Amino acid sequence: MSAPVVLVTGAAGGMGGAIARRFAAGGWRVAATDLDDAALSVLEAEVPLVARVPADLRFAEACHGVLGETMARAGRLDALVNAAGVWREGPVESFTEADFDLLIAVNLKSAFFMCAAAIPALRATRGAIVNISSDAGRHGNVGAAAYCASKGGLTNFTKALALDLAPDLVRANVVSPGDTATPMLDFQAERYGGGDPAAYKAALLARYPQGTRARFVRPEEVAELVFFLCQPTAAAITGADYSIDFGYTAGK
Repeated sequence: MSAPVVLVTGAAGGMGGAIARRFAAGGWRVAATDLDDAALSVLEAEVPLVARVPADLRFAEACHGVLGETMARAGRLDALVNAAGVWREGPVESFTEADFDLLIAVNLKSAFFMCAAAIPALRATRGAIVNISSDAGRHGNVGAAAYCASKGGLTNFTKALALDLAPDLVRANVVSPGDTATPMLDFQAERYGGGDPAAYKAALLARYPQGTRARFVRPEEVAELVFFLCQPTAAAITGADYSIDFGYTAGK
């Protein structure tokens, strides 16, 4: 029997790359897609890819194309992990339509249509979907209303999808990390830190219950949870939203 296949979106990013590496280390064949083909080639130098498919997943046609290319090269699909994501922040009254559309298209629309494309293949293997949401998909974050809208939509979409796919024994779950040490976090701090990215990051850490011992989540920690949720041993887990945020969303 051939090794199972996972398709990871946003695979050239910090979190997507960690997920791709974890599945490869676990003996899975990895298909990877990202807008940045050059970065995908860097990943491919480290992780043998059964398919490397650069694509702009803001468009449904591209999502179906990625799935078709993956099936043509791998012959099956056992898991889909939607890790593609972008960050923009700012007050609602001055938020641009372009930034709003970007957040919805990348964080929500791409996952929706990647799932739509993958469902027939996952039915054949009784596979699994994991969508990477955020703590911002569980509660509101100051200054990030549009991002919260995109991730809140992703979280609730995944729960509804899990119910739709349950009769086919296809599972869908959400992983909701807190602030994670990735290039996206560096981008946040540089773009929105008012010239002091270190202070921006310190303000993020100050929200966590660990106090002076707080640190950012590591991408490898997220990858470990995602890998577990795609295993046959997790067959009873569907429609769940797993936080990995040092207790940030547990309450006050």
